[in-house]
Amino acid sequence: MTADVISGKELAQKKRNEMKEEVKNLKEQGVTPKLVVILVGDDPASHSYVKGKERASDEIGIDSIVDRVDASITQEELLSKIDALNNDASVDGILVQLPLPDHIKESSIIEAISPLKDVDGFHPINIGRMMTGKDAFLPCTPYGIVEMVKSKQISIEGKHVVVIGRSNIVGKPVGQLFLNENATVTYCHSRTENMKELTKQADILVVAVGREHMVDSSYIKAGAVVIDVGVNRNSEGKLVGDVVFEEAKEVASYITPVPGGVGPMTITMLMQNTVKSATNRLHGGK
Repeated sequence: MTADVISGKELAQKKRNEMKEEVKNLKEQGVTPKLVVILVGDDPASHSYVKGKERASDEIGIDSIVDRVDASITQEELLSKIDALNNDASVDGILVQLPLPDHIKESSIIEAISPLKDVDGFHPINIGRMMTGKDAFLPCTPYGIVEMVKSKQISIEGKHVVVIGRSNIVGKPVGQLFLNENATVTYCHSRTENMKELTKQADILVVAVGREHMVDSSYIKAGAVVIDVGVNRNSEGKLVGDVVFEEAKEVASYITPVPGGVGPMTITMLMQNTVKSATNRLHGGK
């Protein structure tokens, strides 16, 4: 048995095509979705991510503005920019690209963004709403992962989902989203004992640790769905995941590749959240 590959690239394109229609309808009713990205400093990875967001916005018809600011900006100046965007009725989404320089406290910046414009889904109010199963802007990578599983009509309810990783950006929220879909969820992390015993019970295994090829076939139950969130550069400079793909695909029923798996979905779900925010604006939600 060789696993079916879940292409995030293909699913992302399908969703973007659907969003083009939604954006067209919004524009006909006088609302143009608008996303403002604040990019602090000149981190090459951040610049690359932001370019990807600009391209996706252009493709879908979202008005995307990138405010590039020097790394020397003070926390007060950055908070003042966010405050102005919170009060700008034409802005639907505000995103401050992480990481930030050491002199700026990330949590203060995230908490300053209005929860109604927090299209990254990191504000404590949106996290709290997600935890309690209420409508919220969902964190983009976890949101994309659940959409990928659903796209293959894979049953989630009652299944055992094991998440390796407990970051606030992926690990914790993706487990919660699966719990909201009535799965049974187990978290594994660097302090977990007998990890393989737990991962081999997983119907759906999500690997989000950021360690090249940490998970081989010995971690995977036959027929499991394997979602690889890792993006690592190997010694040859190639992008590889946390999972040994060639081994895992011989055991799993479905698997996501790296690159072309979870990555393209992250930016697409950011676009989805921005379109949702613009729709809320049209209906007087803010």
